[in-house]
Amino acid sequence: MIDIRPFASLGHADHGWLDARHHFSFANYYDPARMGWGAIRVWNDDRIAARSGFPPHPHRDMEIVTYVRSGAITHEDSLGNKGRTGAGDVQVMSAGTGVTHSEFNLEDEETTLFQIWIEADQRGIAPGWGAMPFPQKDRDDAFQLLASGQADDGALTIHADARIFGATLKAGQSIVHQVDPVRHLYLVPSGEITVNGVSAGPRDGVAIAGEARIEIVALAAAELVLVDAR
Repeated sequence: MIDIRPFASLGHADHGWLDARHHFSFANYYDPARMGWGAIRVWNDDRIAARSGFPPHPHRDMEIVTYVRSGAITHEDSLGNKGRTGAGDVQVMSAGTGVTHSEFNLEDEETTLFQIWIEADQRGIAPGWGAMPFPQKDRDDAFQLLASGQADDGALTIHADARIFGATLKAGQSIVHQVDPVRHLYLVPSGEITVNGVSAGPRDGVAIAGEARIEIVALAAAELVLVDAR
């Protein structure tokens, strides 16, 4: 099954400093048909104005992955962690037993990012935060593993049975990706693509299940973010 969730159909909240699109029910946006996809609970497509951001707020028992598309985001939390994550790079936060954090765009330009929440495999784990640079040349015409539930794979570690990938394709290029049909995959492209012949536009959501193989063809240059979850 390949289900396209058009960008125009996503939940929308414009707070002035934050223009957010919600792939799944979140905050004041509620759609009983879009409560999540497998263990993926939240996928927010955020545009954050320069010199603004999210003040300190708490989370618990959730794996939170932030993929920065442009600009940069600066994280600070109650564990003493602080770091800046720039375009193309990723940060992860395991909320576990509880953590309070802030996320600010301290740049002089708008920041755009995806924030993805994945249900933790276990409740009550120790909270933590990590970030890592990923050279974008390593994801040209191929999926690069950015974060996963495996601690020894060279990517950022999360406490969930999930893998997060990034890739970039030029117009006309394609990627073939083998998948487990029982898994839940969710893909968001920045440009027009097809997935097993099904068309998706820029920033549409592509929910995939029951497929053993997917072929993604770029009809225009596209950055891809893919989550494979239980």
